Amino acid sequence: SLALLPTRLFKNMLYIVAMRAQPAYNQSILFPAGRVLCQMVPCGSEEVDESIKSAHSAYRKWSKMAGMERARVMLEAARIIRERREKIAKLEVINNGKSITEALVDIDIAWQCIEYYAGLAGTLAGQHVQLPGGAFAYTRREALGVCVGIGAFNYPFQIASWKSAPALACGNAMVFKPSPMTPVTAVILAEIYKEAGVPDGLFCVVQGGAETGTLLCQHPMVAKVSFTGSVPTGKKVMEMSAKGVKQVTLELGGKSPLLIFKDCELENAVRGALMANFLTQGQVCCNGTRVFVQREILPKFLEEVVKRTKAIAVGDPLLDGTRMGASRGSDLTTVSFLQGANVLCGGEPFVPSDPKLKGGYYMSPCVLDNCKDDMTCVKEEIFGPVMSVLPFDAEEEVIQRANNTTFGLASGVFTRDISRAHRVAENLEAGTCFINNYNISPVEVPFGGYKNSGFGRENGQVTIEYYSQLKTVVVEMGDVENYF
Repeated sequence: SLALLPTRLFKNMLYIVAMRAQPAYNQSILFPAGRVLCQMVPCGSEEVDESIKSAHSAYRKWSKMAGMERARVMLEAARIIRERREKIAKLEVINNGKSITEALVDIDIAWQCIEYYAGLAGTLAGQHVQLPGGAFAYTRREALGVCVGIGAFNYPFQIASWKSAPALACGNAMVFKPSPMTPVTAVILAEIYKEAGVPDGLFCVVQGGAETGTLLCQHPMVAKVSFTGSVPTGKKVMEMSAKGVKQVTLELGGKSPLLIFKDCELENAVRGALMANFLTQGQVCCNGTRVFVQREILPKFLEEVVKRTKAIAVGDPLLDGTRMGASRGSDLTTVSFLQGANVLCGGEPFVPSDPKLKGGYYMSPCVLDNCKDDMTCVKEEIFGPVMSVLPFDAEEEVIQRANNTTFGLASGVFTRDISRAHRVAENLEAGTCFINNYNISPVEVPFGGYKNSGFGRENGQVTIEYYSQLKTVVVEMGDVENYF
């Protein structure tokens, strides 16, 4: 029964029905196929306060454990996820609407992330510094305390893992708020952490929208906020957190460029463009939605990419053959058409043949040609399955056009010329540059943006620095030198 899926507050390893939310209301959460999935009651100030205090109490215990002790618990959580990947993936499909093929990859990335940071938990260390006269100093890397994670709807389980794994490895506790559109699978992760043996309250889940997020950002016991979402909301999170001098990581939107040069391996470039635009129904912040193609190969590229796009199987996301599930859709294809873009394929609502899915939110993947740099589809984040193709002539020109944006999350280049590839990567203003590939996300590699796409990093060893703080200890072995 979908209506019985857990969406409640998860505190002290128990489910609590949030009845004191202000304002008190029930929110119907729709399965992307169009049916009501569950009812969610947003958490109010009392639930948020109780969750943060519970997390702080757990942090006191967890941070005193040795890194290897924390690692053993996290490895057990990773093992449980790996063992139940098919079940969790099916719940993620129901929760989010993406294809089962993609959901399985998301769950694998989640357990790999927890396993990776478990491996780092025992390596946290400072350094020894010898000082004159036999004195010395050393540094300690210590936990921050209670960290808040605020997730997005496109990767619910994966984002909860990306934020919680480094936080827990460093000895912190986390209070996590999933997107109100996808509230289910973060609670599944909380259950798994409980089963693995974390202290009660270490990973709490609170439900709600902007009001709940505001309460979390403004709470005085919160040390850090890690947010994934839109640029306008990220700015509000930063502003609220700044008043309490909290550390912030922001992973925000993008309008990323993908540069395809005439000397590329065309088949790989077409595959890369599809991966850069149609994963998770196009609802990926780092998608390469501005596809710049060198003019000499533009006709052949368009022919191949349209043919492949038309062949993408849209429909029931639980079927193995489906490659694109339910999408919230976008009206920006209509806007783009009115501005002069050519719709080569797709862009219209898709109605599956299965009667159970006819009320769902499906959209056929779209390719736009005749795009100009000043069009809405080229400047603004659509967050849907829409590829905008633009011609270019020269390397210097396309780099300037690619960088002419307030975003800077990702970028990509397809070319056989390795010197050009590295030269272009150096000059593109983005936190990630893919060379002859796109949209791969190994947990060992840092991910984050430039410009309005945010700051701080998720994944990779460097993220340890964003979930810990450095203490300096100075030791005098002789007498104190006195100036008085």
